[in-house]
Amino acid sequence: MRMMRNEKGFALLMVLWITTILMVVSLSFSIMTRTETHAALSFKEGTGKRFIAEAGVQRAIMELLHRGVYKNKQPVLEGNEPVRVDGTRYTGNLGGDRYVFDIVDESGKINLNSLTDRSGVVMSNLLVNLGIKREDADAIVDAVLDWKDGDELRRLHGAESDYYMSLPNPYRSKNGAFDTVEELLMVKGMTPEILYGKSRRPGIFDFVTVRARGGGINVNSAPREVLAALPGMTDEAVNRVMEFRGLAEIRSQEEMRAAAGGGFALMSPFIGFSEANIYMVTATGYRKDERHGFTVKAGIMVEGSGKYRCTYYKSPAGSTR
Repeated sequence: MRMMRNEKGFALLMVLWITTILMVVSLSFSIMTRTETHAALSFKEGTGKRFIAEAGVQRAIMELLHRGVYKNKQPVLEGNEPVRVDGTRYTGNLGGDRYVFDIVDESGKINLNSLTDRSGVVMSNLLVNLGIKREDADAIVDAVLDWKDGDELRRLHGAESDYYMSLPNPYRSKNGAFDTVEELLMVKGMTPEILYGKSRRPGIFDFVTVRARGGGINVNSAPREVLAALPGMTDEAVNRVMEFRGLAEIRSQEEMRAAAGGGFALMSPFIGFSEANIYMVTATGYRKDERHGFTVKAGIMVEGSGKYRCTYYKSPAGSTR
């Protein structure tokens, strides 16, 4: 009798263990299923927004080709106005969805490959204006110049192969032109936070380029942050330049002098007025009334006669707008 009670107790214990195991398996399966469902929905939403953003890129390309035909024609019929390439934001709709895009002519940015000891002050000023200490900004500029020059002679605060070879994952200084802006992350002193920004502080990514040709920073397409980095430029002068070019392109040193005021002599060696026909398009796609979108960046080179070439593509690209 006692033996039967022991067997019943053992059987009850086994039933309880099996029931517990089945409950855990069932719960785990339920959580896994729910997670995979949410992941699938998130992927679907993200894919949809990406396609909308890419539609924004295609719209921007169409506008650039249109600009190539009409930008030098006067007068222009209403509705045929060429798109601006100074970061002006445009919107479009796809059914109930929407996209936002802007275009920036690369000649309005600081060209890393044209940077010299003299023009390095512009990049240093940009870094300082974005919250970097002056001594750190100057050191980064020296390191950028050392990275792209053709020798192993180190500037005062720069770095050459002897520094990079001492790192845990060693590599040599390139001693050649930058191929991408992201290559800056290999340069001494540069961090992802400085390049891409952090929280509400922007990085320098949208203000530097490796694709623009020489001729100085195009004041007609330069972002406000780049204008503010020019020597002799004040906040009031930046506002005047932005207002002036909103009405008409600045085409000469005299017009720039009138817009910039007393600091013109200091900035004049670093400015230009020519468009490069190489553009960075940033487009963000949104589903219906959602506030968070998917951003795509594309570098577009317009080659004339309705032809273009994509020189850069990143998806997703940075934070949503």
